[in-house]
Amino acid sequence: MEFNWTLVGQMISFGLLILFTMKFVWPPLTQMMEERAKRIADGLASADRAKQDLANAEKASADKLREAKQQAAEIIAQAEKRAAQLVEEAKDNAKAEGERLLAGAQAEVDQQVHQAKESLRQQVADLALAGAEKILRSEIDANKHGQLLASIKAEL
Repeated sequence: MEFNWTLVGQMISFGLLILFTMKFVWPPLTQMMEERAKRIADGLASADRAKQDLANAEKASADKLREAKQQAAEIIAQAEKRAAQLVEEAKDNAKAEGERLLAGAQAEVDQQVHQAKESLRQQVADLALAGAEKILRSEIDANKHGQLLASIKAEL
């Protein structure tokens, strides 16, 4: 192989190509690769953050759901307790109302019985007077009449 100026010229042009590439082509390429690497790293970090945020959100939603269920159970328990109280109050009110009505009915019955007794007494007294009048009209005998009046008194 012969060493000539063509080879030297090719080496110089190759060196200039390398210098030109290192000065003008290589820096934008490395910068683009670094920016792309940075975007990829940012994307991965963002994905990790999003995954962590999703896990936190799922945990928070599970906590909220558990709290809501607990509150619902408490509300239901309070409603059942209040319903039981209302039923007991209604029973007590109904019992008191029944007793009041029963007492009123008993008082009315007692009053009607009293009125009936008074009416019967009046009728018996009228009958006794009518009987006494008939006896007096037919004959007057003190012993007979005394016994008869005593028996009428006893019946009253």
